[in-house]
Amino acid sequence: MATANTCSARSMAETARIARIGHGGDGVADIDGARVFVPMTLPSELVEIERDGERGRLVRVIEASPDRVAPPCPNFGTCGICALEHMAMPAYLTWKREQVVAALAQRGIEAPVLPMVPIGLASRRRAIFSAIRNAKGVVLGFHARASDTIVNIETCAVLVPAIVDRLALIREAASIVLAPYKQARVTVLAADNGLDIAISGGGKADARALERLARLATDATIARLTVEGVEVFHSRQPEIAAGPAVLLPVAGGFTQAAKAAEASLAEAVLMHVGSAVPVADLFAGIGTFTFRLAARAAVTAVEGDAALVAAIEAAARRAKGVKRVTAKRRDLFQNPLAPAELNEFRAVVFDPPAAGAKAQAEMLARSKVPVIAAVSCNPATLARDARILIDGGYRLTQVLPVDQFLFSAEIEAVASFTR
Repeated sequence: MATANTCSARSMAETARIARIGHGGDGVADIDGARVFVPMTLPSELVEIERDGERGRLVRVIEASPDRVAPPCPNFGTCGICALEHMAMPAYLTWKREQVVAALAQRGIEAPVLPMVPIGLASRRRAIFSAIRNAKGVVLGFHARASDTIVNIETCAVLVPAIVDRLALIREAASIVLAPYKQARVTVLAADNGLDIAISGGGKADARALERLARLATDATIARLTVEGVEVFHSRQPEIAAGPAVLLPVAGGFTQAAKAAEASLAEAVLMHVGSAVPVADLFAGIGTFTFRLAARAAVTAVEGDAALVAAIEAAARRAKGVKRVTAKRRDLFQNPLAPAELNEFRAVVFDPPAAGAKAQAEMLARSKVPVIAAVSCNPATLARDARILIDGGYRLTQVLPVDQFLFSAEIEAVASFTR
């Protein structure tokens, strides 16, 4: 019976030529008029695959692309975080830039797209792990590609050493609070002065668990540990330097994933905004761009999350050598700044989530703001918002793509507009 099954599986294998890489980083083969997505393949490669609908599993590479290289991480192929470790860096960076060009072209936009800013290995300072307790113990890692399975991680080529070196400790913290077969989200930020660990979804910690977790405070590498929004201990406030100020991350909240990428994004924003005064920073987060801008101009930072607004206000109280920073809470998706409000500013910066800023872009398109810098982690929504601004009379002068998420299909970019 086992032999029959094996033969049946082999009979389903077929050869295919990879035509291109899709938006998600998988190779795409055109077979019998249908697209089949095959992970870990490259354009022009002849491969043997097993097909299940539009998904293909790579069996072997028959003819390899000259751009194929050995992946730097032992998790590649099982862990779903990285999609393109097998691609030579020049081809990889070219492909990423082309995704931005293609997204703009789909909206009928032609604009100068600069070369992709590369980011090195061991650069990602923020990770969102999944953890689950099963019959064998606690698994901490990332989901396999297109799967609910969590791949246990003992090392990682893209995370900073400060996180990789403490994976065992992070797993231990998760194990203390995890109920059987419950899945937790473990967000870890390597701040400038220690790890900020936030665990959610695994269940509330009882008194005994809190006592065990508190013992981890003796580890000098941990600045703060939070479980279900409750601080278990706080050895020191996690901090991230941002130009003339120090940012104060919110436990489990958003920060730019790579320090080098953040610096490149900020440099592009500052260069475009120039000496404009005053400035509005929309979807401001914890003030990543706010305080760098405030070194030159008074800044109004607008954010919808109360905790993030409080973090900006706290950082402003501590900052020295900056102009006035005013933080306002406002849901810019439901209640974007209107043209009359926007016209008070000589420059506007906006950095929305992946969904983009359609409503706010529509208001900006009707405004008289001279300069706009749009930061985005999604080329498709960036192109949509850019089309709105262009149709409203703005000119897209350039786009700088940044490889914030190394080896993934995700792309960060700064688009510069002038009226």
